Amino acid sequence: MKVVALISGGKDSCYAMMQCIHYGHEIVALANLLPVDDSVDELDSYMYQTEYLFFPGVLWELDVCCLYLIIWLFCSWMCCNRLDIRSLSAMQNAWEYRCLGGDYKDLPGKVFKQVALVLKSSFLLMLGFSFCVHHELSYTMTPGDEVEDMFALLAEVKRQIPSVTAVSSGAIASDYQRLRVENICSRLGLVSLAFLWKQEQSVLFQEMITSGIIAIIVKVAAIGLNPTKHLGKELDFMKSHLHHLNGLYGINVCGEGGEYETLTLDCPLFKFARIVLDDFQVVLHSSDSIAPVGVLHPVAFHLEPKLFCTDSTGSSIRNNICLEDMNCVYEVEGNFLLKTLDQTQDPVSLPHLKENATYHMHTSKTGSGDTFSIGCWLKDSSETSPGLQDDLSTVLSGVESELKQHGIGWECVIYVHLYIADMNQFAVANETYVSFITQEKCPFGVPSRSTIELPLLQAGLGKAYVEVLASRDQAKRVLHVQSISCWAPSCIGPYSQATLHHGILHMAGQLGLDPPTMALCNGGLSAELEQALLNSEAVAECFNCSISSSAIAFIVYCSSNFLSEDRAELHEKWEGSIGQLKKLHSVKRRVSKVFDPVLLFVLVPDLPKRALVEVKPILFVMDDSESTSNVATEDQACMALQNCWGFQQEPWHETLVQKCVVVDHICLIMLAIANDDMAQICQESLIAGNPLSQRHAEKVAKFCIYLINRFLAENLFTWENAMYLRLYFQTGSLVQMDTLSHAFNSAFHEVADANPDFKSSDKPIFNLVPVLGTGRCATSIDAVLTCELLAQKPPSKIID
Repeated sequence: MKVVALISGGKDSCYAMMQCIHYGHEIVALANLLPVDDSVDELDSYMYQTEYLFFPGVLWELDVCCLYLIIWLFCSWMCCNRLDIRSLSAMQNAWEYRCLGGDYKDLPGKVFKQVALVLKSSFLLMLGFSFCVHHELSYTMTPGDEVEDMFALLAEVKRQIPSVTAVSSGAIASDYQRLRVENICSRLGLVSLAFLWKQEQSVLFQEMITSGIIAIIVKVAAIGLNPTKHLGKELDFMKSHLHHLNGLYGINVCGEGGEYETLTLDCPLFKFARIVLDDFQVVLHSSDSIAPVGVLHPVAFHLEPKLFCTDSTGSSIRNNICLEDMNCVYEVEGNFLLKTLDQTQDPVSLPHLKENATYHMHTSKTGSGDTFSIGCWLKDSSETSPGLQDDLSTVLSGVESELKQHGIGWECVIYVHLYIADMNQFAVANETYVSFITQEKCPFGVPSRSTIELPLLQAGLGKAYVEVLASRDQAKRVLHVQSISCWAPSCIGPYSQATLHHGILHMAGQLGLDPPTMALCNGGLSAELEQALLNSEAVAECFNCSISSSAIAFIVYCSSNFLSEDRAELHEKWEGSIGQLKKLHSVKRRVSKVFDPVLLFVLVPDLPKRALVEVKPILFVMDDSESTSNVATEDQACMALQNCWGFQQEPWHETLVQKCVVVDHICLIMLAIANDDMAQICQESLIAGNPLSQRHAEKVAKFCIYLINRFLAENLFTWENAMYLRLYFQTGSLVQMDTLSHAFNSAFHEVADANPDFKSSDKPIFNLVPVLGTGRCATSIDAVLTCELLAQKPPSKIID
């Protein structure tokens, strides 16, 4: 991609650019912001680093030199935009004014004299930024906020260089800054690149030094850092002291907490020269005895030429480039503030649904509490539907209507399962999806999502099927990182990596994507699985947990594109990878509780990007501020079903069930039934190749409900605690969708008749999901029917 880099002159933005180049991107422009008022040394900005960009005098010139030296690296045309949208007319003589504050020692030689000429003859515009108006973590467009200044600057870069598609920033740990950059990128149709994001700071610090970045400290503001001792010192010199302070006080080694700021004097991007600081003064902002605050004020500096540099072939060449041939600096003319408009793209305009199309839309609802699931699908639409876009629009409209009936909207949706009939139409599905679910509609955060191809047409369904998990409360916590980084795959659009709701972490399906390139990793099935688990672990760590200890379930979607003989490799790799993660997590932190997660492998026709495997973890992360209503319930419903249907508890029943129970909190049950189990349940042999009769289907449905009900009751849960009940059935096998639907509906009505406390509905309380097969082991994905139920007791806040 062609990238505009946000550059401050510090170590982080420089190293971020080096990473951009490493991953094959082309930096075609640099963008920099300065305060409008240059009469102060520092502004209290939430977004921008200002200390060394506008010291009275020549530190501004120092920063200009950093930018120019970086520009020289590139052979392609570049531009450096520094736009002051407030006081353009007042800054015509800015360069001459700023040069008075220090002594610039020009070295003999044509190159550096030309630099001075370029700087003095070409007015270099700045973007003057405002102050923070919008203080909340999430950000929406707020006129007058400092974020809008960056929007204006990047909008101008995009106007002048339409080929720019991405923005690079040096964000490491600040969600506040990352979310604002992502907001701007989303509005301008740009991709955010944050290759330093979530990197372990000790490792990152060493990488910067090893890579050749030479940076000095220009501000200190933390315990253990002394302005008179540490200002002007290089990172390599400060390394051991910073690690020592990290051990004593927990300061950020990379200075992400504002402990210190840096100025890069040299790095591999400075192709022709390095900056040498000859003299400086220490200016104290605070003489606090514990954590004094001081900044470095430069007095004199010079540029030291690099006599030899290396071309693209690795050959050494003399530095004799004529800068007059590189028109990198130019003036941005016009009243840009008045011309800048918010370029947020209008919602996708979908074609009107054809009135002659016949849609038989079906909906379901599981759960009677505040958290429940809704399913929506079409029947018999394949002959009359114009295509996926119309089917998905109809289904999403149906879900939207159901949500409105419960007094909520998309903002209350926690998770979305998006099932489509053809993964080749993923782009169409995504375009339709984002026309319904937008960040503007979801102020509490967009839902997490899994997108899977299912054999919908073979099951007699339409081309789209949607399940959503929603809640009436606003207690969800969303992790939505749109920036491409080395951390985990980005989610560019209205779907998030994970959503935490009342202790349950619902994670988006993870593919084996290499995060910085967003490409499937090489190496086949094993490599994809390992990377998918690493990506899941990276997301889990943001919630201070691990998939190796906090997972209560793993749903592993397996593409039919990999051979059946590879399943043994998949199973072996799964065991090895999870075991390795457990070891790594135990080293990082003590774990008091390790769950025994439920494991389900689901065979499907295809996955996004033609991936071979997708992992969807469900974790339990207890919030100490919440408890549950611990009301013991008797086994009345279980006894009623046993008396009504005549089932007796038998040892072989246990072999069909996996469960994970967190006492007084959650109960997850997975019941898998193969062909042989069907015959045992029906107590008679079944004819191979013939579909299950209605009588046999009702027997199987009653057995499943009885067994699930029994495990719920044994763990003091009821059907009212159910959040969703998903029934995976194997297409083309003994079971047919219509037969199963009728059988389970009939059985649940009998449950309601036998137990007055059971709340029934005209709508199904389950979602039927057609698949190619399921199983608890990768080597035996042969279950005909699998029931997945998640129940949670309603939380109640602990009152101090």
